[in-house]
Amino acid sequence: MPHPIRRLAPALALTCTLSAGATACGGGSAAEEAAVYITAPTPSPTTQDEREDFARARFAATAGLAAGAAYRWIVKPWKDGVFDKGVQGRAAALDKAGLAGTFAYNKLKTLQRNAQGDPELVEDLAPLVPELERLKDLPAKLRAGDEAAMRTFDETIGKVRGVGSRADAHIRVMIPTESQLAAG
Repeated sequence: MPHPIRRLAPALALTCTLSAGATACGGGSAAEEAAVYITAPTPSPTTQDEREDFARARFAATAGLAAGAAYRWIVKPWKDGVFDKGVQGRAAALDKAGLAGTFAYNKLKTLQRNAQGDPELVEDLAPLVPELERLKDLPAKLRAGDEAAMRTFDETIGKVRGVGSRADAHIRVMIPTESQLAAG
């Protein structure tokens, strides 16, 4: 039973500290005074410029993850010939490419939502929306070893990076971890 007591000690100390502080300040109940110390405002962009900067930052981060997944597990192995018939580890590489394709597709869909805060991003991304929708079936094609699917992912990521560059949302390729890939 010593385990639960170790968990209770910090909570008890915090409660005593908060109630002593609230009592020393006077006025109001201890719960009301403690709430002042516990609640913190959540930062949020307030001006249009701040909202646009925030949208660009989220766009760049999400696009960087999609580009990293596509490059690391789809484009690079494809260019290195890992997906060719008869190559050892081909099946595992194709499965990983399918998983990366699903991850990249999900990030590209999230990217569309992230772009909503910046009118310039929305305008530049609009021509790519049908192309992004067509990516939905590509993860299954990647698992089957479809070369056209690999090329399509590579081209689409390049176009998204172009949209980011035009909108000053500089995209840095970030390779996601395998646990991030599995989480989608």
